[in-house]
Amino acid sequence: MGNRLSKIYTKTGDDGTTGLGDGSRVAKDSARVAAYGTVDEANSCIGLVLASAASDSTFPDAVRSLLVSVQHQMFDLGGELCIPGHAAIFDADVERLEQHLDAFNEPLPALKDFILPGGGEAAARCHVARTVVRRAERETIALSRQDAVRPEAIRYLNRLSDLLFVLARVLARARGHGEVLWNHERRKG
Repeated sequence: MGNRLSKIYTKTGDDGTTGLGDGSRVAKDSARVAAYGTVDEANSCIGLVLASAASDSTFPDAVRSLLVSVQHQMFDLGGELCIPGHAAIFDADVERLEQHLDAFNEPLPALKDFILPGGGEAAARCHVARTVVRRAERETIALSRQDAVRPEAIRYLNRLSDLLFVLARVLARARGHGEVLWNHERRKG
């Protein structure tokens, strides 16, 4: 196990910089910090989805197990982005997301309309997590324009946002709320 934090504040960031995993220091508003910070935020949003499951007997165990696994991988991904040159997400991780995505999507009806974020608390929180993952993806791409980022990291975020969309649909149906469809006809007439 790495270094143990015996003191939470160090005051070394008071000058607007932060330490990366390799010991170098960068500005707290750098593209690298924005990318791994948003990965951390997305992971926290996934934690909120899981927290909503604690008192929900309709929350599918398979979704719970998958999201816990994803949280561990998101922590790995944050580490990869925090340590230049480090590799923690691999093709096999992306392929596992794709397998879960296919399995959860297969029984769902085909989409004919856009879905609004909603469908119960867990589903709505899953939509929030999805949008934060999309932002993490954009910020990781922005980082890749300045510094090396492994393509597996970007692909992982892309697949994860798709998976969270599908899981939001699954959760809306499991809870009995159903999906909230966008009413594009409401403005006519």
